[in-house]
Amino acid sequence: MPPTPPTDEELNILIRARLAVLGIDLDQLPAGTAADPATGAPGRETALASLRSFVRSSVVQLAGYRFGSDPALAQQVAPPQLYPSIGTAWTAE
Repeated sequence: MPPTPPTDEELNILIRARLAVLGIDLDQLPAGTAADPATGAPGRETALASLRSFVRSSVVQLAGYRFGSDPALAQQVAPPQLYPSIGTAWTAE
């Protein structure tokens, strides 16, 4: 049985939580769908609709990505090391 897609309200909660972690508060945008004439900022509902569309269209593709699976990006097989000298010492003969 395939999972049911999230509702708009569930996505709104996810989006607001992720943005809150970054320090972004959507309540600073003007309410509704009309853009602010002075700043050009989109309305809160317009911004949420756009972000919901982005999440629905990109999360599945991002979740399907496998690190190092693309031969054109073969240098990305192993993630970079924070201290490469330690890794080199372990693998040196």
